[in-house]
Amino acid sequence: NLGLRLAMEAAGIEVVETPVGDRHVLDAMSARGLVLGGEQSGHLIFRRLATTGDGILTGLLLAELLCRRGRPLSELAGAAMTRLPQHLASVALPPGRMELLVSSPRLAAAVAEAQADLGPGGRVLLRPSGTEPLVRVMAEAPTPDGAVAVVERLCAVLRSELS
Repeated sequence: NLGLRLAMEAAGIEVVETPVGDRHVLDAMSARGLVLGGEQSGHLIFRRLATTGDGILTGLLLAELLCRRGRPLSELAGAAMTRLPQHLASVALPPGRMELLVSSPRLAAAVAEAQADLGPGGRVLLRPSGTEPLVRVMAEAPTPDGAVAVVERLCAVLRSELS
């Protein structure tokens, strides 16, 4: 969530983005000497302790943090970041049409326009699904309606490019 990136920037913490997958996160962590990595799916990697996301390890470390701080999770989590509204939709692509994501000037212009409209308080992401012949279209915006509008606009452009 872009809210995490904004909170990390406010705290002076660098955020490194990688392709989806624990393997990519771990590779970036190793290359840069980083100790904490994660994905939106909830996988957290504590490189000094493990090489994959481990829910039990994450739970134990969270419990240890709560004991050290002496504060409830609701209080700590509420102060950590403001989660931006996010909307996700998928568009089916026929086999062999995935190149459309990089070859369509109209789609590239629509993505650039959407990102410019959102500015630093929003984000647009188009990516192929790793498991299905789909394109995932996601937007984060200051308001839920804004995120929905951007996704709907980009899905419409993507569908028209398929026609």
